[in-house]
Amino acid sequence: MSRDPVDSITEPAISEPISSPVGASDGVRLPVSAILSFCSPTVGVGFMFFLVGLYMTPFATDVLLISPGAIGAIFLVSRLWDAVSDPIAGYLSDGTQTSMGRRRPWIAAAIIPICGVYIMMWSPPETLQGDALVAWMAVGIIGFYTAMTVFIVPHTALGAELTDAYHDRTRIFGFRHVIWSLGSVAAVGGMQMLINADDPRAMARQSSFLVSAVTAILLLITVVAIRERPEFQGRGADNPLHSFRDVLANRHARLLLVIFLIENLGGATIAVLTFYVAKYVVMRPDLTAVFVLCYMGASICFVGMWLPLSRRFGKKPLWVSAMLLTAVSFGGMFFLSEGRIYLISILAVLGGTAGGCGAMIGPSIQADVIDYDEYKTGQRKEGAYFAAWNFVYKSATGITIMTTLWVLELAGFQPNAEQTESAKFAIISLYSLAPLICYAIGAYLLGRFSLDETEHVRIRGILDERAAAAENGSPSGPA
Repeated sequence: MSRDPVDSITEPAISEPISSPVGASDGVRLPVSAILSFCSPTVGVGFMFFLVGLYMTPFATDVLLISPGAIGAIFLVSRLWDAVSDPIAGYLSDGTQTSMGRRRPWIAAAIIPICGVYIMMWSPPETLQGDALVAWMAVGIIGFYTAMTVFIVPHTALGAELTDAYHDRTRIFGFRHVIWSLGSVAAVGGMQMLINADDPRAMARQSSFLVSAVTAILLLITVVAIRERPEFQGRGADNPLHSFRDVLANRHARLLLVIFLIENLGGATIAVLTFYVAKYVVMRPDLTAVFVLCYMGASICFVGMWLPLSRRFGKKPLWVSAMLLTAVSFGGMFFLSEGRIYLISILAVLGGTAGGCGAMIGPSIQADVIDYDEYKTGQRKEGAYFAAWNFVYKSATGITIMTTLWVLELAGFQPNAEQTESAKFAIISLYSLAPLICYAIGAYLLGRFSLDETEHVRIRGILDERAAAAENGSPSGPA
């Protein structure tokens, strides 16, 4: 696997305070130890998030025997609640002022809720049936995504604050993607253990305790090891309405919101339906983990090439190309049928290669857009911006999961049985054509994005001049 060269970097100890801003020049690189301290919890969180996204629906329908419509409704309600929780988390995170900074207190506060509701989701009492079981799962799923919001919004915002350098941001989020993906790969193994277990409910309950304990330790590492930049304290918006008004007023942010919505409307079907495709279309449920690992392995292995390519060709052109490759890869899944193991494996590798690019470049571009907001308003609202993007992602995912499961129910899906032709056609059409159409539209819209490196360097120069003027006592307001 190709990686950034780091051998020549002199690194401080992992507990070294990170309190001074990194310059806008790419000649200054954030130490790898600092990046790893920031990224460490994403192994555990990535495991949890991916396993819930990949296997919670089959676990609910095929093991707990909850109807697809009911579990789809739970995901819909969780996304409606996100419309409230995500903006609140972003605004409060931006405005928090403590000796720990404005992000780490929220990461610390998320530890017990994340671990508690994760255990709850995978441990419903066997005496619960019918509506009582549905209610238990509703509390668990909605609580899980709420707790994840409390962590993900401040944590991603913290990543955008670690450096001002245009390409070093890509490097930071590249590390984050790799470490998150390693957790996701482990989740694939966990899913296969649940699929193969004689008693999947007991296995799910036991493993949830272990995963929660490890994740709690990793979250504490970030809280203890990272120090936040003090100059960002107290620079959030004065109220949440102004905060999200500024997000919507930012033309670059508006375009990204639309792109992320369309992209994730198609992308969510991939996670929710992979198990169903393997089990009911390819007829090899025992190879579900292999198919997912083809995707995740390619996503991790090719991360090292995206940074040099983005330096040469630019972030936007590279991301557009990756979205088109994703569209083609999953569009090809339409031709899957029983026994076509090699076809799904090859297409999964292509899709994973492209997906790794988006996971690196997307957050890096988001951080650049936040600099544009500072240029216009004089404030730092990473929390509000990542809350908005997180809400769009989760809304699209919830809408897609709900729609997908309802379509399966209408098509006559029956758990643990031979599916009708209409049910198989519904599964494969949603799995292939939805990503094909959505990613193609997203690539077209991304082609209109105009905040490139040249413009970002100009904006960073103005912001640095303002900061120098403020230090010298000469006020300099936003554009």
